[in-house]
Amino acid sequence: MKKIAVLTGAGVSAESGIATFRDADGLWEGHDVMEVASPEGWRRNPELVLEFYNQRRKAALNAKPNKAHIGLAELEDHFDVTIITQNVDELHEQAGSSNVIHLHGKLFESRSTADPSLIYSMDSWQLNIGDLCEKGSQLRPNIVWFGEMVPMIEVAAQLVSGCDFFVVAGTSLLVYPAASLIDYVAPEISKYLIDPKIPDMGHYTNLTLIEDKATSGVEKLKTALIQQK
Repeated sequence: MKKIAVLTGAGVSAESGIATFRDADGLWEGHDVMEVASPEGWRRNPELVLEFYNQRRKAALNAKPNKAHIGLAELEDHFDVTIITQNVDELHEQAGSSNVIHLHGKLFESRSTADPSLIYSMDSWQLNIGDLCEKGSQLRPNIVWFGEMVPMIEVAAQLVSGCDFFVVAGTSLLVYPAASLIDYVAPEISKYLIDPKIPDMGHYTNLTLIEDKATSGVEKLKTALIQQK
């Protein structure tokens, strides 16, 4: 069975009502991203950071997978599919995708500030000051913030280097290191980009551009890929 690696970004979840990471003026729901998505912001004001992610979780409870999530999951009927997502929601899993790598962490997980290997699933949308890990340290969101290492990037790079098809959906390829994954794909491999505003792809070869939103773009992608089985 041929292997497909799919890199997804905020545009895939936007049609489910999940707010995109930041808008044109660099604000995220009224906050400078560095206030709520950096180690420095956490040190300055952990209460603000915790409340910000509490509200994100509360909103995410009402989000449902859209046709893009579902369409990518349906590709598993024909291919060996791995989703590599920059999104912290779990809509890919809810849609039925069985192999999902979260580059930037998960919204409904917390982790120890003393020991990053201590990660906990959250039963509630709330995480507050005084919620401690088993070692007695404050819990923080299990989110990869600006300036932090991306633990799964090497796993993702190795995976895309061996794929038969590579797909990018709902991301402008501006956020690194995720944007660098396309450079690990062999030149002869077919690559598909789905986004309403596709950036200049310069020197890349075997590239099919689907300038469309994620839901309708994934439908076009499915047709193209199944024809190549």
